[in-house]
Amino acid sequence: MLYHLITYLDKYFDVPGAGMFISISFRTGLAFILALAVSTLFGSKIIDFLRKKQIGETIRDLGLEGQMSKKNTPTMGGIIIILAILIPTILLAELNNTYTILMIFTTIWLGLIGFADDYIKVFRKNKEGLSGRFKIIGQVGLGLIVGLTMYLSPDIVIRENIEVKGEKTRVENVLYAKKDIKSTKTTIPFFKNNNLDYADAFTKAGDKAQKYGWILFVVVVIFIVTAISNGANLTDGLDGLATGSSAIIGVILGILAYVSGNMNYAGYLNIMYLPGTGELLVFAGAFIGATTGFLWYNSFPAQVFMGDTGSLTLGGIISVFAIAIHKELLIPILCGVFIIENLSVVMQVGYFKITKLRYGEGRRIFKMTPLHHHFQKPGNSGINALLQKPLQAMPESKIVIRFWIVGIILAAVTIITLKIR
Repeated sequence: MLYHLITYLDKYFDVPGAGMFISISFRTGLAFILALAVSTLFGSKIIDFLRKKQIGETIRDLGLEGQMSKKNTPTMGGIIIILAILIPTILLAELNNTYTILMIFTTIWLGLIGFADDYIKVFRKNKEGLSGRFKIIGQVGLGLIVGLTMYLSPDIVIRENIEVKGEKTRVENVLYAKKDIKSTKTTIPFFKNNNLDYADAFTKAGDKAQKYGWILFVVVVIFIVTAISNGANLTDGLDGLATGSSAIIGVILGILAYVSGNMNYAGYLNIMYLPGTGELLVFAGAFIGATTGFLWYNSFPAQVFMGDTGSLTLGGIISVFAIAIHKELLIPILCGVFIIENLSVVMQVGYFKITKLRYGEGRRIFKMTPLHHHFQKPGNSGINALLQKPLQAMPESKIVIRFWIVGIILAAVTIITLKIR
C-alpha cells in the first residue's frame, strides 16, 4: 500500500526520495527489518497471550531426552510468522503484481488450514487434529489454483534465453527472444541447455503437446506443494529446526527471484528471463525477516512452537515460490532436508509393513522417524532397527545445528547448479 501511495504522490507532486523507496532492493531491506520487528516485538505479546489462554503443546512420551519438558509450551506461534510476512508485504510490495498476489494467497490459504488443525488439537482436545484427508484436499486445491493461475494469467510469461556461441563452442553471449511467451519450460540443473519443457513429453501429440504439457505441469505443481508442505510439517519436531531451515531456503529463493527478474543477471547466468519476478524479492525479505525473528523465541529451549499454522504455511510458501520462478526442479536439492525427513517416514512405514507380512513382525530402518528423532534415540536400546548408530543420543541443539549446516551446503549447491552444466 505504501508503495502505491508513494508512487502516486511522486507522479503528481515529485516527492523527494520516492525513487529510493520504489527501488526493489530498498523495499526488500525495509521488508526484512519490518518483519523482524513484528516477529520479535509483537511476538512476545502473542506468546504471552497464548500462555495466558493455556494454548499449550500436548506432548506424547516417546522416550526422548528432554521431551517432556516441552509440555505446555505455547503453540500456534505460526500466527507470528504469518503476520510478520503479510504486514510488510502488503505495505511495501507491488500489490497488482500477480506473483505477489499468489504468494499472499498461499500464505493465507495454508495458514488457515494449519490454524484449523491446531485449533482442533488445542481447543477440542483431539490429538489427531484436522483429518489428513482435509489437509490433502487443501494442499491439492492450492496446487491446482497455483498451476491454473500460471496457465491462465497473461502476466506470467517467460522470455527464453538463446545461446550465441563462438568458434570454439564457448558461450560468448546470451540473447533473448523478442517476445514474452506463455510456456511450460522450467530450469533443470546440471544440463548445458538448461531449459526443460514439460510439453516435450508429448511430442507425438502434435499440436496438442503444449496443452498436455500444461496438464503435466499442474500435476507436478500439486505434487510439489503437497510434498514440501508436509515435509516442512514433519521437520518441525525440534526447536528451531524448521524455522532455521526455512530461513536458509528463503535467502536462496530471494536470490533466484532477483536474478530471474533482471535481464542482465539472467543473461550472465544463461537462464530464462521472467518479467515481474523481481518483485518477489520483497516477499522473500519479509519471509526471511519473519522466520529469523521467530527463531528468537523458537530456538532451543523454545518459548513457543509454530504448530501446523506455521509449518504447513512455510512449506507451502517455499514450494509455490520455487514454482513461480520456474525453479521447481531445484527443490530436491534446495529443500533436501525437508525431503529427507519425508522419505525417512515413507521408508520406515513401508519397510515395517513389508517385514510384518514376510516375518510376522514389523521391523524398522531407523530407530525413530522423522529422521531427526533417530539421532535422539540411543542405539541398542531394544529397538529392532537396521541403523543403530549413533549409539549415544545426541543433544537436540547439536542435531538442529548440524541439519542447518546440511541445509546451507545444499543451498550453496543450488546456486552453483546455475553455472555447472
